[in-house]
Amino acid sequence: MSDRLLERVIETVRRLSEDRQQRVLEFAESLTASVPQGVAGRQLLQFANTISVEDLQTMQAAIESGCEI
Repeated sequence: MSDRLLERVIETVRRLSEDRQQRVLEFAESLTASVPQGVAGRQLLQFANTISVEDLQTMQAAIESGCEI
């Protein structure tokens, strides 16, 4: 976040009542809590080559037919 943007957020929040400041805090915390966490690729290597070619072809056909709608 740029310094100017952070300053604007702080200025705006300071003008709010305490209960609304609390709501802003709760909202900001909920945004950080909802950020999806990924998995490192090396953790997925154990699954390499575990799907059969036939299953991959079936999945590809399903994706292609569903994407055409």
